Amino acid sequence: MPGTMKAMLFDGVGRPLRLADVPVPEPGHGEVRIAVSTCGVCRTDLHIVEGDLRHPKPALIPGHEIVGQVDACGEGVTAFRPGERVGVPWLGHACGACRYCLRHRENLCGAPLFTGYTRDGGYAEYAVADSAFCFRIPPAYDDEHAAPLLCAGLIGYRALRMAGAASQVRRIGIYGFGAAAHLVTQIAAAQGREVYAFTRMGDTAAQQLAYQTGACWAGSSDLESPVPLDAALIFAPVGALIPKALRAVDKGGVVVCGGIHMSDIPAMPYELLWEERRLYSVANLTRADGLALMDIAARTALHTHTTAYPLEQANEALADLRDGHVAGVAILNIRQ
Repeated sequence: MPGTMKAMLFDGVGRPLRLADVPVPEPGHGEVRIAVSTCGVCRTDLHIVEGDLRHPKPALIPGHEIVGQVDACGEGVTAFRPGERVGVPWLGHACGACRYCLRHRENLCGAPLFTGYTRDGGYAEYAVADSAFCFRIPPAYDDEHAAPLLCAGLIGYRALRMAGAASQVRRIGIYGFGAAAHLVTQIAAAQGREVYAFTRMGDTAAQQLAYQTGACWAGSSDLESPVPLDAALIFAPVGALIPKALRAVDKGGVVVCGGIHMSDIPAMPYELLWEERRLYSVANLTRADGLALMDIAARTALHTHTTAYPLEQANEALADLRDGHVAGVAILNIRQ
Protein backbone atom coordinates (compact mmCIF):
# COMPACT_ATOMS: atom_id res chain seq x y z
CA MET A 1 0.00 0.00 0.00
CA PRO A 2 1.75 3.20 -1.11
CA GLY A 3 1.61 6.41 0.84
CA THR A 4 2.64 7.73 4.22
CA MET A 5 1.54 7.30 7.81
CA LYS A 6 1.78 9.19 11.09
CA ALA A 7 4.44 7.90 13.50
CA MET A 8 6.32 9.04 16.59
CA LEU A 9 10.07 8.83 15.99
CA PHE A 10 12.92 8.52 18.49
CA ASP A 11 15.99 10.36 17.17
CA GLY A 12 18.27 10.15 20.20
CA VAL A 13 18.63 10.50 23.96
CA GLY A 14 17.62 13.89 25.29
CA ARG A 15 15.22 14.59 22.44
CA PRO A 16 11.46 14.19 22.68
CA LEU A 17 9.74 11.86 20.27
CA ARG A 18 8.66 13.74 17.16
CA LEU A 19 5.52 13.28 15.10
CA ALA A 20 6.41 12.63 11.46
CA ASP A 21 5.00 11.39 8.17
CA VAL A 22 6.93 8.29 7.13
CA PRO A 23 6.39 5.68 4.39
CA VAL A 24 3.91 2.91 5.13
CA PRO A 25 6.04 -0.25 5.53
CA GLU A 26 5.69 -3.23 3.22
CA PRO A 27 5.59 -6.73 4.74
CA GLY A 28 8.39 -9.06 3.71
CA HIS A 29 8.48 -12.84 3.58
CA GLY A 30 6.69 -14.29 6.61
CA GLU A 31 5.56 -10.86 7.80
CA VAL A 32 2.20 -9.18 8.25
CA ARG A 33 1.39 -5.50 8.11
CA ILE A 34 -0.92 -4.39 10.91
CA ALA A 35 -3.22 -1.38 11.00
CA VAL A 36 -2.43 -0.43 14.57
CA SER A 37 -5.38 0.33 16.81
CA THR A 38 -3.66 0.72 20.18
CA CYS A 39 -0.17 0.40 21.60
CA GLY A 40 0.81 0.24 25.24
CA VAL A 41 3.39 2.60 26.70
CA CYS A 42 5.85 0.48 28.65
CA ARG A 43 8.64 1.28 31.08
CA THR A 44 10.98 -0.36 28.58
CA ASP A 45 10.05 2.41 26.11
CA LEU A 46 11.11 4.86 28.80
CA HIS A 47 14.44 3.03 29.23
CA ILE A 48 15.01 3.36 25.49
CA VAL A 49 14.30 7.08 25.23
CA GLU A 50 16.34 7.81 28.37
CA GLY A 51 19.34 5.87 27.07
CA ASP A 52 19.35 2.97 29.53
CA LEU A 53 19.04 0.59 26.56
CA ARG A 54 21.77 1.85 24.29
CA HIS A 55 21.47 0.32 20.84
CA PRO A 56 18.10 1.08 19.27
CA LYS A 57 17.73 1.14 15.50
CA PRO A 58 18.12 4.60 13.93
CA ALA A 59 14.96 6.72 13.57
CA LEU A 60 13.15 4.22 15.76
CA ILE A 61 9.37 3.94 16.06
CA PRO A 62 8.95 2.69 19.67
CA GLY A 63 6.17 0.54 21.10
CA HIS A 64 5.82 -3.20 21.66
CA GLU A 65 2.34 -3.77 23.07
CA ILE A 66 0.59 -3.60 19.71
CA VAL A 67 -3.00 -4.54 18.91
CA GLY A 68 -4.53 -4.12 15.48
CA GLN A 69 -5.90 -5.80 12.37
CA VAL A 70 -3.84 -7.56 9.75
CA ASP A 71 -3.83 -5.25 6.73
CA ALA A 72 -1.61 -7.25 4.36
CA CYS A 73 0.34 -10.50 4.37
CA GLY A 74 3.78 -11.07 2.94
CA GLU A 75 4.78 -14.12 0.95
CA GLY A 76 4.66 -17.35 2.91
CA VAL A 77 2.21 -16.23 5.60
CA THR A 78 -0.38 -18.91 6.31
CA ALA A 79 -1.29 -18.36 9.96
CA PHE A 80 -3.20 -15.09 9.48
CA ARG A 81 -5.45 -13.41 6.95
CA PRO A 82 -6.29 -9.74 6.37
CA GLY A 83 -8.92 -8.54 8.81
CA GLU A 84 -7.86 -10.76 11.71
CA ARG A 85 -6.97 -9.09 15.02
CA VAL A 86 -3.48 -9.78 16.34
CA GLY A 87 -1.18 -8.69 19.12
CA VAL A 88 2.58 -8.11 18.83
CA PRO A 89 4.92 -8.47 21.84
CA TRP A 90 8.49 -7.37 22.70
CA LEU A 91 10.24 -10.41 21.20
CA GLY A 92 9.77 -9.81 17.50
CA HIS A 93 11.97 -12.54 16.01
CA ALA A 94 14.33 -15.32 17.04
CA CYS A 95 16.79 -17.12 14.79
CA GLY A 96 15.53 -20.62 15.58
CA ALA A 97 19.00 -22.11 15.09
CA CYS A 98 21.23 -21.03 17.98
CA ARG A 99 21.81 -23.21 21.06
CA TYR A 100 19.24 -21.26 23.06
CA CYS A 101 16.49 -21.56 20.44
CA LEU A 102 17.24 -25.27 20.03
CA ARG A 103 16.79 -25.69 23.80
CA HIS A 104 13.36 -23.98 23.70
CA ARG A 105 14.83 -20.81 25.25
CA GLU A 106 14.24 -18.41 22.38
CA ASN A 107 13.98 -15.58 24.90
CA LEU A 108 17.79 -15.83 25.12
CA CYS A 109 18.34 -16.07 21.33
CA GLY A 110 21.73 -14.87 20.15
CA ALA A 111 20.32 -13.00 17.16
CA PRO A 112 16.90 -11.66 18.19
CA LEU A 113 14.87 -8.70 17.05
CA PHE A 114 12.85 -6.68 19.55
CA THR A 115 9.70 -4.81 18.64
CA GLY A 116 10.02 -1.08 19.19
CA TYR A 117 13.77 -1.34 19.83
CA THR A 118 15.72 -3.11 17.08
CA ARG A 119 12.75 -3.14 14.70
CA ASP A 120 10.05 -0.51 14.40
CA GLY A 121 7.08 -0.78 16.72
CA GLY A 122 3.57 0.45 17.26
CA TYR A 123 3.71 4.19 17.92
CA ALA A 124 2.42 4.50 14.36
CA GLU A 125 -0.62 3.93 12.17
CA TYR A 126 0.92 0.77 10.67
CA ALA A 127 3.52 -1.73 11.82
CA VAL A 128 5.17 -4.77 10.25
CA ALA A 129 5.73 -7.90 12.35
CA ASP A 130 7.00 -11.45 11.94
CA SER A 131 3.79 -13.47 11.71
CA ALA A 132 5.35 -16.28 13.78
CA PHE A 133 5.60 -13.89 16.73
CA CYS A 134 2.04 -12.55 16.66
CA PHE A 135 -0.76 -13.77 18.90
CA ARG A 136 -4.50 -13.97 18.54
CA ILE A 137 -6.26 -11.92 21.22
CA PRO A 138 -9.16 -13.42 23.22
CA PRO A 139 -12.36 -11.80 21.90
CA ALA A 140 -13.56 -10.71 25.36
CA TYR A 141 -10.94 -7.91 25.41
CA ASP A 142 -11.31 -4.74 23.38
CA ASP A 143 -8.17 -3.35 21.76
CA GLU A 144 -7.32 -0.86 24.51
CA HIS A 145 -7.63 -3.40 27.29
CA ALA A 146 -5.88 -6.15 25.33
CA ALA A 147 -2.67 -4.18 24.69
CA PRO A 148 -1.27 -4.55 28.25
CA LEU A 149 -1.38 -8.33 27.89
CA LEU A 150 1.38 -8.15 25.27
CA CYS A 151 4.14 -7.08 27.69
CA ALA A 152 2.93 -6.25 31.19
CA GLY A 153 0.88 -9.42 31.24
CA LEU A 154 3.54 -11.57 29.61
CA ILE A 155 6.43 -10.46 31.80
CA GLY A 156 4.29 -10.67 34.92
CA TYR A 157 3.17 -14.18 34.00
CA ARG A 158 6.73 -15.35 33.27
CA ALA A 159 7.97 -13.87 36.56
CA LEU A 160 5.17 -15.61 38.48
CA ARG A 161 5.89 -18.91 36.76
CA MET A 162 9.59 -18.63 37.64
CA ALA A 163 8.65 -18.06 41.27
CA GLY A 164 7.14 -21.55 41.48
CA ALA A 165 3.87 -23.43 41.43
CA ALA A 166 0.92 -22.19 43.48
CA SER A 167 0.93 -25.40 45.51
CA GLN A 168 4.41 -24.56 46.84
CA VAL A 169 4.59 -20.75 46.61
CA ARG A 170 1.55 -19.30 48.34
CA ARG A 171 2.65 -15.90 49.66
CA ILE A 172 3.90 -13.56 46.94
CA GLY A 173 5.37 -10.12 47.54
CA ILE A 174 5.30 -7.64 44.64
CA TYR A 175 7.62 -4.63 44.67
CA GLY A 176 6.59 -1.86 42.29
CA PHE A 177 2.88 -1.86 41.60
CA GLY A 178 2.18 -0.80 38.05
CA ALA A 179 1.35 -2.38 34.71
CA ALA A 180 2.78 -5.88 35.22
CA ALA A 181 1.92 -6.06 38.90
CA HIS A 182 -1.77 -5.27 38.54
CA LEU A 183 -2.18 -8.12 36.03
CA VAL A 184 -0.04 -10.73 37.78
CA THR A 185 -1.89 -10.01 41.03
CA GLN A 186 -5.15 -11.06 39.38
CA ILE A 187 -3.57 -14.25 38.02
CA ALA A 188 -2.01 -15.08 41.39
CA ALA A 189 -5.25 -14.41 43.28
CA ALA A 190 -7.16 -16.63 40.82
CA GLN A 191 -4.66 -19.38 41.67
CA GLY A 192 -5.44 -19.02 45.37
CA ARG A 193 -2.22 -17.22 46.33
CA GLU A 194 -1.85 -14.33 48.77
CA VAL A 195 -0.36 -11.14 47.29
CA TYR A 196 1.43 -8.49 49.35
CA ALA A 197 2.01 -5.28 47.39
CA PHE A 198 4.88 -2.87 48.12
CA THR A 199 4.66 0.56 46.46
CA ARG A 200 6.50 3.88 46.47
CA MET A 201 6.10 5.74 49.75
CA GLY A 202 2.82 7.64 49.75
CA ASP A 203 1.51 6.09 46.53
CA THR A 204 -1.99 5.50 47.78
CA ALA A 205 -3.36 5.20 44.23
CA ALA A 206 -1.12 2.18 43.56
CA GLN A 207 -2.05 0.68 46.92
CA GLN A 208 -5.73 1.11 46.13
CA LEU A 209 -5.20 -0.55 42.74
CA ALA A 210 -3.45 -3.43 44.50
CA TYR A 211 -6.47 -4.05 46.71
CA GLN A 212 -8.84 -3.71 43.73
CA THR A 213 -6.95 -6.38 41.80
CA GLY A 214 -6.79 -8.93 44.61
CA ALA A 215 -3.93 -8.11 46.99
CA CYS A 216 -4.56 -8.97 50.63
CA TRP A 217 -2.14 -6.29 51.89
CA ALA A 218 -0.59 -3.14 50.40
CA GLY A 219 1.88 -0.69 51.85
CA SER A 220 5.08 1.24 51.30
CA SER A 221 8.26 -0.56 50.23
CA ASP A 222 10.07 0.81 53.29
CA LEU A 223 7.84 -1.32 55.53
CA GLU A 224 8.62 -4.85 56.66
CA SER A 225 6.49 -7.58 55.14
CA PRO A 226 3.67 -8.51 57.53
CA VAL A 227 4.39 -12.22 56.89
CA PRO A 228 7.37 -14.27 55.66
CA LEU A 229 7.06 -14.54 51.88
CA ASP A 230 7.55 -17.63 49.73
CA ALA A 231 8.62 -15.46 46.80
CA ALA A 232 8.98 -11.84 45.76
CA LEU A 233 8.60 -10.29 42.30
CA ILE A 234 10.37 -6.99 41.65
CA PHE A 235 9.01 -4.82 38.83
CA ALA A 236 10.38 -1.44 39.98
CA PRO A 237 13.79 -0.70 38.35
CA VAL A 238 15.41 -0.12 41.75
CA GLY A 239 18.37 -2.31 42.70
CA ALA A 240 18.04 -1.40 46.39
CA LEU A 241 14.83 -3.44 46.49
CA ILE A 242 16.72 -6.70 46.02
CA PRO A 243 18.18 -6.86 49.55
CA LYS A 244 14.79 -5.77 50.94
CA ALA A 245 13.05 -8.56 49.08
CA LEU A 246 15.64 -11.15 50.13
CA ARG A 247 15.08 -10.15 53.76
CA ALA A 248 11.34 -10.61 53.27
CA VAL A 249 11.42 -14.11 51.76
CA ASP A 250 11.58 -17.18 53.95
CA LYS A 251 14.15 -19.98 53.79
CA GLY A 252 14.29 -21.45 50.31
CA GLY A 253 12.44 -18.42 48.95
CA VAL A 254 12.75 -16.94 45.48
CA VAL A 255 13.24 -13.34 44.31
CA VAL A 256 12.48 -12.69 40.63
CA CYS A 257 13.49 -9.43 38.93
CA GLY A 258 11.03 -8.68 36.15
CA GLY A 259 12.54 -5.56 34.58
CA ILE A 260 14.86 -5.26 31.59
CA HIS A 261 16.89 -2.56 33.36
CA MET A 262 17.60 -1.89 37.02
CA SER A 263 19.81 0.49 38.97
CA ASP A 264 22.89 -1.00 40.65
CA ILE A 265 22.36 -3.53 43.41
CA PRO A 266 23.97 -2.31 46.63
CA ALA A 267 26.46 -4.42 48.56
CA MET A 268 24.69 -6.86 50.86
CA PRO A 269 25.70 -9.57 53.31
CA TYR A 270 25.82 -13.15 52.10
CA GLU A 271 23.41 -14.18 54.83
CA LEU A 272 20.57 -12.68 52.77
CA LEU A 273 21.14 -15.38 50.15
CA TRP A 274 22.03 -18.15 52.57
CA GLU A 275 19.46 -20.82 53.50
CA GLU A 276 18.93 -21.53 49.81
CA ARG A 277 17.26 -18.31 48.81
CA ARG A 278 17.44 -17.79 45.05
CA LEU A 279 17.67 -14.70 42.87
CA TYR A 280 16.52 -14.81 39.23
CA SER A 281 16.02 -12.35 36.40
CA VAL A 282 13.40 -12.52 33.67
CA ALA A 283 14.75 -12.00 30.16
CA ASN A 284 12.18 -11.27 27.48
CA LEU A 285 9.57 -13.98 26.79
CA THR A 286 8.88 -16.99 24.63
CA ARG A 287 6.00 -17.71 22.30
CA ALA A 288 4.98 -20.48 24.70
CA ASP A 289 4.56 -17.80 27.39
CA GLY A 290 2.32 -15.85 25.04
CA LEU A 291 0.11 -18.79 24.18
CA ALA A 292 -0.19 -19.76 27.85
CA LEU A 293 -1.11 -16.22 28.91
CA MET A 294 -3.71 -15.84 26.15
CA ASP A 295 -5.27 -19.10 27.35
CA ILE A 296 -5.35 -17.77 30.93
CA ALA A 297 -6.82 -14.47 29.71
CA ALA A 298 -9.53 -16.35 27.81
CA ARG A 299 -10.49 -18.33 30.93
CA THR A 300 -9.97 -15.62 33.56
CA ALA A 301 -11.44 -12.13 33.30
CA LEU A 302 -8.32 -9.98 33.69
CA HIS A 303 -9.22 -6.34 34.21
CA THR A 304 -6.61 -4.06 32.69
CA HIS A 305 -6.64 -0.56 34.13
CA THR A 306 -5.66 1.91 31.40
CA THR A 307 -5.14 5.61 30.83
CA ALA A 308 -5.50 6.54 27.17
CA TYR A 309 -3.59 9.18 25.17
CA PRO A 310 -3.69 10.06 21.47
CA LEU A 311 -0.62 9.16 19.40
CA GLU A 312 0.71 12.70 19.33
CA GLN A 313 0.79 12.78 23.15
CA ALA A 314 3.26 9.90 23.46
CA ASN A 315 5.78 12.19 25.19
CA GLU A 316 3.19 13.16 27.80
CA ALA A 317 2.38 9.47 28.38
CA LEU A 318 6.08 8.66 28.89
CA ALA A 319 6.49 11.61 31.29
CA ASP A 320 3.46 10.54 33.32
CA LEU A 321 4.86 7.01 33.49
CA ARG A 322 8.25 8.32 34.61
CA ASP A 323 6.70 10.49 37.31
CA GLY A 324 4.42 7.80 38.68
CA HIS A 325 1.21 9.46 37.52
CA VAL A 326 -0.19 6.42 35.72
CA ALA A 327 -2.21 3.91 37.72
CA GLY A 328 -2.16 0.76 35.64
CA VAL A 329 -1.10 1.09 32.00
CA ALA A 330 -0.71 4.06 29.66
CA ILE A 331 -2.14 3.39 26.20
CA LEU A 332 -1.82 5.21 22.88
CA ASN A 333 -5.05 5.11 20.89
CA ILE A 334 -3.77 5.34 17.34
CA ARG A 335 -7.10 5.41 15.50
CA GLN A 336 -9.71 7.51 17.27
